[in-house]
Parts: sequence; structure tokens; C-alpha cells
Amino acid sequence: MGLFKKIIDFIKKVSIPSFRFEDNKLYFKLKDDSFYEYDLVDYDVKTRHDPYVIEAYTLNNNDIFLEYIKKSSHVDSIGEISSLYEGFFKEKLSIKSSQILENITIASYTFKTLKIDNSFVLHMIHIFMGNTDVIIIDMKGNLYKNLLFRLDGKYIYEYKNEEKGSVNFNISLVKENCIRGFLGTRD
Repeated sequence: MGLFKKIIDFIKKVSIPSFRFEDNKLYFKLKDDSFYEYDLVDYDVKTRHDPYVIEAYTLNNNDIFLEYIKKSSHVDSIGEISSLYEGFFKEKLSIKSSQILENITIASYTFKTLKIDNSFVLHMIHIFMGNTDVIIIDMKGNLYKNLLFRLDGKYIYEYKNEEKGSVNFNISLVKENCIRGFLGTRD
């Protein structure tokens, strides 16, 4: 009976998603299988449709922009989603230059701090879960630093005095997929 319980516990543990959105909160799975909760206030959600995705939406408020993309099992992207997204928002927002100041990967999370046009910083979180990608642009850095600290208790946030960007992210990788071909079927 002990082996069977261990197998069931293992399956339950690996099947818990790293991210979920419900009840006006974002939930992020931590190393100990607990969750960091991030409350949302005054946000806008737009459902996105594309033949290559099962579910997709964008969510934004004054602090964050998020794009959730759950691809069909037979679909791939033309590159790594966070890199595609960096290039995509750089083009759509007419950003002249971006420099990666910080790039940290922990489990299924990648955290990047970007210096934009040598004037302000944006924080980007990429969560990858099999056929699902979540991209979060954090304008103020609160979600970024708190989640990263909960994943790595030794993390020290070094961008407190940097100017933070406030950008209107009315863009979507999924919305532009039919024109740009970011996602497609495997050959």
C-alpha cells in the first residue's frame, strides 16, 4: 500500500500547474508546492482565438500585462516564446534598444529585467508548462521581486532605484499569429 500511495502522491505533485488565474488572483506554484498569491485590482481580460491554441487570453492592469497561451499538442512555436515576445513587443512598441540586466531561471520560471531605451526597466516573467506559456510584463517590479524571492530566498532585488516603465501593452502574440506565424504545426 505504501508504494501505491507514493505513486499517487508523485502524480498529484507533478500535475499541479505552476500557474493559475482564478477569483481575481494569480497563483504561482513554489518549490514546496504551496502557492504565492498575487491579487489583481481593476484588470481587463481579453480572450484570444487562433486555430493553433486551445486557450489564450491577455490580462492587463496598471501594474502588469500577461499573455496566457495553451497550444494544441501538435503545435510548436518558431522559437522560444520569451525571445519571440521580446522581439514582438520591441517592434510593436517602437522600442529602439533593450538590454538584459538580469536573467534567472528557476524550475519552470524565467525572470528577466530589461533596460528599455536606456531610460527605464521592465521585468518579464516567462512560465513554461509543457504546451502552455505565460508571459508577464511587470511594470513596477512588485510581482517579479516577490515571486523571485519566494523561489530563491537569497535573491536581492537591485532595481529599486531604477525608473520603472508604464507601457500600454495592447498587443497579443496569439492575435497576430495568423499574420506573423509565431505558432504552427510540427512538420
